[in-house]
Amino acid sequence: MSRGSGKAGNLRDKLDGNELDLSLSDLSEIPVRDLAAIPKATVLDLSCNKLSALPAEFCSLTHIVKLDLSKNQLLQLPSEFGRLVNLQHLDLLQNRLKSLPVTFAQLRSLKWLDLKDNPLNPALAKVAGDCLDEKQCKESAQRVLQYMKVLQAEQEQSLQRKLLQEQVLKQKREAEQRQKEEKEREQRRKQKAQQKARKRRDYDAQQAAQQEMKKKKETEPSDNHKLPSKSAHKQKPRRRSRLGAVIRVILFVFVMLIGSLVACRYTQLQSQNVCSSVNAVYEETVRSLRSCHLVESVLQLATRH
Repeated sequence: MSRGSGKAGNLRDKLDGNELDLSLSDLSEIPVRDLAAIPKATVLDLSCNKLSALPAEFCSLTHIVKLDLSKNQLLQLPSEFGRLVNLQHLDLLQNRLKSLPVTFAQLRSLKWLDLKDNPLNPALAKVAGDCLDEKQCKESAQRVLQYMKVLQAEQEQSLQRKLLQEQVLKQKREAEQRQKEEKEREQRRKQKAQQKARKRRDYDAQQAAQQEMKKKKETEPSDNHKLPSKSAHKQKPRRRSRLGAVIRVILFVFVMLIGSLVACRYTQLQSQNVCSSVNAVYEETVRSLRSCHLVESVLQLATRH
């Protein structure tokens, strides 16, 4: 048991019917477990203690019908305070409360409320009003419940808007992500298509080169057969040109000799030393040729003329 509950002593000894009086017990903590063990205590007086906060577990005491928390140091109520659905009478006089949790609107059974002497925010203080008699306290409970219902509805709407905005933002991010992924897929498809096109061009070029090589190999034998004939055609003109040159040289020498012989025998040059040699050669040649009868007769005919 906690320090505060120790000061409270035996809770059952303080129980009177359905009323449990823990006021003026110098409590700084609430013995929630011990209170939960006494569901008969529907009326709970915790006034005039040193409570600055209520634990979240306190909201599980749903059997409480009347609760007095006046003259403590409460700064706020638990966010799940609305779970006390059977609460009808609530005294929060002289605490340090500035606001109430929105779940306060769930206290549908609340009939009596006192919020005097709390530093409430202006809007809540105006709604709560005074609680100087039974009628005012009941009216305060009704107005505060209605006000808290409006706040709860606004909070729910705000939460719904926030959730909707988050959902829209999420859908937008998902759409952007899908668009990004689709662009990446499209880019990959284009890259694959380009790679495939390059490979196909390389393949076609390789096939064309192989076909060209094959054609060259097929045409090489016929070219070899044609080579001798071409060389023969080329060699014949060369041989003819060489033979013609030799004949032209011989004819030139022969003409020169004839010219020299005629000049030396029938012109005034016959007295020259050069012509003497030429004439001697001519006469020697004639003598040699006369040894042949056929040639001699020919020469006789020639000399007659």
